[in-house]
Order: sequence, then structure tokens, then C-alpha cells
Amino acid sequence: MITDLPENLSLLYVTNPMCAWCYGFTPVVRRLKALWQGQLDVQVLFGDLQAHETAPLEHRQKEQLALSWHRVQERTCLPFEYRFFIQRSYVFNTEPACRAMLCVRLLRPVLTLEVLRAMHSAFFVDNIDLKDTKELVRLVGLFGIPENLFLTLFESEEIVQQLEDEFAYVHRLGATTFPSMYLLTPEGPQRLSAGYVSLQELEQRMLQLY
Repeated sequence: MITDLPENLSLLYVTNPMCAWCYGFTPVVRRLKALWQGQLDVQVLFGDLQAHETAPLEHRQKEQLALSWHRVQERTCLPFEYRFFIQRSYVFNTEPACRAMLCVRLLRPVLTLEVLRAMHSAFFVDNIDLKDTKELVRLVGLFGIPENLFLTLFESEEIVQQLEDEFAYVHRLGATTFPSMYLLTPEGPQRLSAGYVSLQELEQRMLQLY
């Protein structure tokens, strides 16, 4: 751990609940936050990764996804369940999962990274369909978020629009690769990483930018 970074740093973590490299990177972010407890604030933002997709995955797309999963597994040693790819007519639409995570961030901000980790695991290990509202209710319920409170927000027009606004902000930020990490500086957000990096490399980049 680097010890000469200034205190009270703020980072933006741009991610998506159904992004394989984000699944690999979220543990890095959680470890970084734990190491800098009380000195580092991590704000989680959600990016548009095939949100609103309506067409089922084609064979070629499944091959590309499977290759990506293998690469993440080789780099991080995290588990994946490849039976996902035998599903027929699966529509890879990340909007409901992102909207659920936005609800979590608004209702229980301190739990955001923990629920994100759980959603990653649910999708990549348990092959849970994160488009299924019942499954989203069940997942957030594991963290003590009441169903009625969650659904009231999740199904509101306001949260739908807020998510679209967040997608637009992430796009303006230039975060077209997930995961991406930004350091908030007096000059504005400065990109630390676009894609997966190790904890050591992330800390080194923080030091170089500050």
C-alpha cells in the first residue's frame, strides 16, 4: 500500500452489473476502499452497456462474450458459469440491473459496492437473469432493502430518467470502456484507468496524478 497519497481523495468508478471485466475489477475497488478507509470516497456510476437491447444474442456475440469471460477468469481467478451460453433467445439488456443499482445507491449508498458485488456473482456464477424484477427484489432484499420501498423507486418515471441522465453523463465523461476509474481533482475528473488494472497499478496511477 502506498502511504504518501493525500487524504480525502474521491474516485469515480464507472461500471455495469453485467460487465465481465467489472466483475473482475469490483474486488480491486473494494480492497482499495478498505485500505483507505476514512480517507477515500468511491462514487459508483453506471454506464450504458447494451441498455435497452431487444434482440437475442447471436452465436457470434456469444462467442465474443465467452472469450471475454475466459480472459477475465484467467486474469482474476474468479468463477464463471458457462452454461449461460446454452440459453436460447437470451436478450442481453443491462438497463434493469443498472436501474436497480441506482435505486440501491439512492436508498442505501453505503451498500452500493456490496450489492454490486452480489449482482456480479448472481449473473456470472449463478446465471441469474438480472432483467427479472423478482430476482432484483430478492437480491436487494438480502441487504435489508424492503420490497415495497425498492419497487416504488424502481418503477418510477423519475428513476428511469435519472438513469438515462447518468448514462449521458458517463458518455460525456468519455468513459466508453468498462470498468473505468477517475480521480476527482480541482481541474475535474482525471482518468486513472480504462479497463481492468491491479490494485498496485491503480494506486501508482493515483500517486502520479496527484
